[in-house]
Amino acid sequence: MDTLHAHRFGRVLVLGWLIVLLAACSVADPAVGSAHAATTLPLGTTFWTYRGGSSVFTAAWSPDGKRLALGEADGTVTVHGHTNHVWAVAWSPDGKRLASASWDKIVQVWDAATGERLLTYRGHTDLVLAVAWSPSGTHIASAGSDDTVQVWDATSGKRTLTYRGHSGTVEAVAWSPDGTRIASASFDHTVQVWNSSTGEQALTYRGHSNRVWAVAWSPDGKHIASGSEDRTVQVWDGHTGRTMVIYRGHSKGVQAVAWSPDGRYLASGSWDTTVQVWKVTTGHRMLTYRGHADIVGAVAWSPDGRRIASAGDDVRIWQA
Repeated sequence: MDTLHAHRFGRVLVLGWLIVLLAACSVADPAVGSAHAATTLPLGTTFWTYRGGSSVFTAAWSPDGKRLALGEADGTVTVHGHTNHVWAVAWSPDGKRLASASWDKIVQVWDAATGERLLTYRGHTDLVLAVAWSPSGTHIASAGSDDTVQVWDATSGKRTLTYRGHSGTVEAVAWSPDGTRIASASFDHTVQVWNSSTGEQALTYRGHSNRVWAVAWSPDGKHIASGSEDRTVQVWDGHTGRTMVIYRGHSKGVQAVAWSPDGRYLASGSWDTTVQVWKVTTGHRMLTYRGHADIVGAVAWSPDGRRIASAGDDVRIWQA
């Protein structure tokens, strides 16, 4: 195991080739401006902006809501980590480890406090585009351009399952809150739901007419939201596949979706450069956030539900 070189720039810690940890809770640094209490801000108010050396592909809040992990396309600081773009990052449920997926075909697991590389997983034969921890923190699911989803032990790296149900690149994976099922979204226009232990397919959702880029379970595990190049976000029953709501507010493909912690709202990020927040039960749009100048590739609600982080040409944290 090797410890990464780390460089600090104020409140920014660069861990790995393109993994950035930001102290997103304390934003009093003059470089980014101070934030008022989130509850006093109008919806959509931006109170924190981060601009790195290149586009940011992914963003994930730590479970305690105090840090934000980012994966960048390039950077001014190069250290020993991945050798290509970092496309996805995910925190372990206890917030002690980070997993990162890269175009270099590997997944790496890091100690979030020290930057020590704990594990390198090399099971994929092509770009790795998605990574997700099981709710128990014992396993990781990763997926990518080799059309597979692979489930493996988060400590040993031993693969326990390879799911081969898709006929195209798998762009996103998500565990159900109870850990028994995994949903995988693919360029084959489907989302498939399957048993996380056996790989047995339970459901194939075929509501989209183009590549599916994003998938997320509702906090109660009853529904799934998927975002597609067909410009829609579709919410459907995670057991029956019955479509509940189709949201058509975006003018271009939808790259990212995220549920609010209370399950009442969805945030969707799009190639149209906006993030839109809307009510799940009705599809009524509550807010359009227009802070970005390029594709919004990642959207994440803070654990307390008061802030949203969105990433593209830069990263912005704003009032939800």
